[in-house]
Amino acid sequence: MDTKTIAEDLHEHVPANWYFESIKIDPFQKFWHKSRFREVKKISSDAGLILDVGSADGVFTNVILKTTNARKIIGLEVVKTSIDWAKKHWKNNKKMQFIVGDAHNLKFDNSTFDAVYCLEVLEHVVDPVKVLLEFKRVLKKGGFGIFLVPSDNNLFKIVWWLWLHFYPRGWVWKDTHIQTYRGNYLTVACNNAGFKIEIDKKFNLGMLHLVKVRKM
Repeated sequence: MDTKTIAEDLHEHVPANWYFESIKIDPFQKFWHKSRFREVKKISSDAGLILDVGSADGVFTNVILKTTNARKIIGLEVVKTSIDWAKKHWKNNKKMQFIVGDAHNLKFDNSTFDAVYCLEVLEHVVDPVKVLLEFKRVLKKGGFGIFLVPSDNNLFKIVWWLWLHFYPRGWVWKDTHIQTYRGNYLTVACNNAGFKIEIDKKFNLGMLHLVKVRKM
């Protein structure tokens, strides 16, 4: 089974507009995503052309666009229903484009983008280092990447288990995390891909691990 099909199967129960609805009706989700974007904004820089990998319904693609003053941002997502929803919902914003694609095999030329964002997505991919190498390939020299993953510390594992088993809407994410970044593996993977790490931090009581890297 190819990596795209695996990802589609993992997320078959996740609604196409999950984030758009969640931050409106779910106080926990609103807090979680507001806190993560507060930290992402702190380390973001202006960039002309941006790739947002795992863009889902485009809610956070729009936040990245506003944060970076980008000329254009391309949201890439493996789940077609989410891309269809994003295309319709954000159709009046000409700076945003949404396409279906697999992070393991990006259909872009080398050195295309000024920045790549990948926020709480790498835990869902089959081969993280291969994905990071693809990010590096499509980045321009001097371009930056901002990557965010769950740290899988003990507190996160408890919260995640409770979320999956007792939270009314949490069950749709069951079995979608196929990688763990416990023990600072995000840092290790970025180093293995050849990035220069500029910022490496954890927040939300250590439950989220955020890095900013540079292609040298």
